[in-house]
Amino acid sequence: METFENIFLDLSKQPGKCRIADSGLGWKPSGGGDTFTLDKDNIISSQWSRASKGYETKIYSRTGGVIQLDGFAPEDYDRAAKAFKLFYGVTLEHKEHALRGWNWGKGEFGKAELLFSVSNRPAFEIPYSEVSNTNLAGKNEVSVEFSLPADGNETGTNGHLGGARSKGRKTGGAKDQMVEMRFYIPGITTVRKEEDGEDKSVDGEDAGEQNAANLFYNTLMDKAEIGEVAGDTFATFLDVLHLTPRGRFDVDMYEKSFRLRGKTYDYKILYDSIKKFMLLPKPDDLHVLITIGLDPPLRQGQTRYPFLVMQFKKDDEVELELNMTKEMMEEKYQGKLSTHYEAPQSSIIAQVFRGLAGKKVVTPSKDFVSHHQQSGVKCSIKANEGHLYCLDKSFMFVPKPATYISFDNISNIVLSRIGGAVSASRTFDMTVQLKGGAGEHQFSNINREEQTPLENFFEAKKLKVTNEMLDDVRITALGIRRLAANFSQSSTLIAKALKEEALDSSDEEVVGPKADRGSADEDEESVDEDFQTDSESDVAEEYDSNPESSGSDEEMADADGKRGESDPPEDSRPKKKTKTAK
Repeated sequence: METFENIFLDLSKQPGKCRIADSGLGWKPSGGGDTFTLDKDNIISSQWSRASKGYETKIYSRTGGVIQLDGFAPEDYDRAAKAFKLFYGVTLEHKEHALRGWNWGKGEFGKAELLFSVSNRPAFEIPYSEVSNTNLAGKNEVSVEFSLPADGNETGTNGHLGGARSKGRKTGGAKDQMVEMRFYIPGITTVRKEEDGEDKSVDGEDAGEQNAANLFYNTLMDKAEIGEVAGDTFATFLDVLHLTPRGRFDVDMYEKSFRLRGKTYDYKILYDSIKKFMLLPKPDDLHVLITIGLDPPLRQGQTRYPFLVMQFKKDDEVELELNMTKEMMEEKYQGKLSTHYEAPQSSIIAQVFRGLAGKKVVTPSKDFVSHHQQSGVKCSIKANEGHLYCLDKSFMFVPKPATYISFDNISNIVLSRIGGAVSASRTFDMTVQLKGGAGEHQFSNINREEQTPLENFFEAKKLKVTNEMLDDVRITALGIRRLAANFSQSSTLIAKALKEEALDSSDEEVVGPKADRGSADEDEESVDEDFQTDSESDVAEEYDSNPESSGSDEEMADADGKRGESDPPEDSRPKKKTKTAK
């Protein structure tokens, strides 16, 4: 038997004591706790290499995948190699990692891990148990997503082993962790299909061509058991519209997980990751929304989706036969599932999810009915329009951004209207303030008709409400009264000023000296003494067809002649008086 101190198991937080004996291998944490054991018949191979805490012994088992023991000293190699060879008949192979820092190399699929080699030396390894999902990110690009721990305290390979991470959670052992890696795989590779242990020719040739990225993707899917075989699916729903993330996906439901298959992305989601399941009727009376809360959230590149939002037609009825044996139905799902369904698609999915995942289906509260007799209220978060649903213990806004607010986290609800005249406004805003200064959520452009139903619901749920719109109305009324008083006072002052101006004008006309207006005063009423009229006959009208003149042309000519003879000379004519100003 060989014993080694200060050894860490699977990135455990606490060190422990490792023993290599004839019957198998054991590890026990120094601080006390469960003991990890591995039978000698379960050991396939072992490897010695440099690691973060010294040297690491990596053991490949038949059932447990990869087991890592870190913290060995360089001089422990001989003892460990001798013990492995003597007790288990396995050679402890010494591996040197590639340290060139190159980002191109060769990917190899082993029994329990994906190996990336540079110059025939391993650069890093990825255990299949740590891969949660993989997608074709491009024509020649494959993304690999790693498992995320549900919380910081999730530990245990077979119990709480000194903080050792369970399979599929090893990457969560440190504060910072890698969550995604992408491989660029160009070119076309040749593949050979095998059937019954013999090579099968393709199109008359020994090998066929396939895109290298597609081959890498399909192989990783099989090795990491991301896509179960079709025979294991209990139910499949085709071409389901998703509002978050946007697109259409096929939904495959398995015993412990469900899978979303789209044109670009595939997702495998465990039922244990489902925290909330809501069935929300849309106010248009045509569609139904299914909202699924996930923790950890779904990741698509750098974007996280804590909620899945599916949309179904309300009256779209389908038939479904569950792909499940009677024995399994009676043994595991008695009273939870049925072998045959004939109902609207949204109702069937909700029942199947409830049976397989064991989650309660949440529906809108019966204490709230909108002005239009609906369960949701139309509103907006910033520029995103959606609907706010009042549940029994929370608020839910869908579709984007999907926002869940528990009543236990609400400190106050403020009803207000930002901008515009309050009395004439048709909408108002609702701000939900969270406890402990955790922030707030503002829902804007809510129809004014929904104010009374919402206030009644808040009162029924005993939520604290501040209505700032009443204060705004009081302020506006006070402002109107002040404006009227100011206007009345101004009118009095203006009338007084006009009256005083009129009095001043009257005084000037009576008492003041008369202004000198020149010849205008003479022309006003003066009589022209030189003008004399010889006849009182009327002058003929200009447009009279038979005008009667006061004299003929000959008379006029004679008169002119006599006047010409009797006229005195110009010098003897009397001069016109000169007009002088008075």
